[in-house]
Amino acid sequence: MSGARESVHGMWSGRFAFILAATGAAVGLGNIWKFPYIMGENGGGAFVLVYLLCIVLIGIPVMMSEVLIGRRGRQSPGLSVKTLAQEASASPRWQIAGWSGLVASYLILSFYAVVAGWALAYVIKTARGDFQGAGAEAIGAQFGAHLANPWVLMAWSAVILFVTVYVVGRGVHKGLEKAVNFLMPSLFVLLGIMAIYSATNGALGEAVAFMFTPDFSKLTINGVLLALGHAFFTLSLASGAMIIYGAYLPSNVSIAKTSMLIALVDTAVAMLAGLAIYPLVFQYGLTPAEGPGLIFVTLPIAFGSMPFGTFFGTLFFVMLVFAAFTSAIAMIESTVAWLVERKGLSRFTATAATGGSLWLLGLLTVFSFSGASWATFELTVFGKPITSFFEVVDYLTSAIMLPLGGLVIAVFTGWVMKKKITEEELQTSALMYGIWRFAIRWFTPVAVAIVFLHLIGVLDRLLRLLGL
Repeated sequence: MSGARESVHGMWSGRFAFILAATGAAVGLGNIWKFPYIMGENGGGAFVLVYLLCIVLIGIPVMMSEVLIGRRGRQSPGLSVKTLAQEASASPRWQIAGWSGLVASYLILSFYAVVAGWALAYVIKTARGDFQGAGAEAIGAQFGAHLANPWVLMAWSAVILFVTVYVVGRGVHKGLEKAVNFLMPSLFVLLGIMAIYSATNGALGEAVAFMFTPDFSKLTINGVLLALGHAFFTLSLASGAMIIYGAYLPSNVSIAKTSMLIALVDTAVAMLAGLAIYPLVFQYGLTPAEGPGLIFVTLPIAFGSMPFGTFFGTLFFVMLVFAAFTSAIAMIESTVAWLVERKGLSRFTATAATGGSLWLLGLLTVFSFSGASWATFELTVFGKPITSFFEVVDYLTSAIMLPLGGLVIAVFTGWVMKKKITEEELQTSALMYGIWRFAIRWFTPVAVAIVFLHLIGVLDRLLRLLGL
């Protein structure tokens, strides 16, 4: 049983602490920054429908698998998978399923910290009234000037990483658990306030129609892949976060019930974020397909024009910072845990080393946004134009590494691990276990494989050969 192994890092105090921490890992910039703008770029309701299907049919089963691996292995992701592969008399090479997640989360956090720095800077900008009465051109120029100054971007990302290092360095109980116990309830309250204010002062009807009326003419195969990748991104799947958090989970907690609750809360936050943003976007005649600058260009225009805009704008960016922190501490934890386990470093040393290296890697994103000639270029990957190092890392992790990592996790838990062990860890009804096992053995691998075959053109050529 999982109780036969113990994590050297500590344990969550109970089920509620794990739910808050795992929900914090899932609820982040992906929900509030990324989801609204990629929804806007990919057909609104059509993208939402595909995204929700991905959450239910793929996201929840993979989350259950990752928490199962973590709790059974009680180590950092790669070492947990290696231990369980040996337990199943399988090749230790399966540990790539864990290592790929650790690498993905490390790469994601390198640009995540930079974007979180934007949010922190915008708390100050909004609070001092920089956007009050400003027009679209002036606010766009402010954002452009912010991105064009690499020193400012470097400083704000350093602040984000410094606080992340401080929290994670304090350990599971004094650091991670204490932080999420404060941040998550605060985040929910702030998001609720923003959604209510937006609904009463914005174009709620247009927002609801945009979000929940599918327009499949705007949904491409890249949009489907983005929906799949975002389901992994927003649930922190295939990033090592759920495996390492599962390693700290007490043995008497139901993985199935907890995973479904986390997915439900995460999805509700994503929908609420859309309902907090889009009514203001439509009320002030702005565009929902603004791209990565949606909440940093479009929303400040609304905040600068509406009653009490300075107050509510500041609340919004504080909420965004809270969401960023809860995910950042989850993404850095896997690397820190591995350094402690295998390199013998103290927790603070491991966290500081990881934070410092992430800041250096984040310079690729910083100079991508500031327009440095060496950081910008023109590539086409599977039909998608890529123009900077930031877009390379974002696309590589969100659209490729996370779904492929989830595929490997699914195959490992569904086909490599022994059925008796997965039944023992999941502790659920025969019906629920049967649904999970079918999804993880058949549906998830086939769905991910089909999307990728289509993406690289193999499926299209095969269909043409068959005359379909």
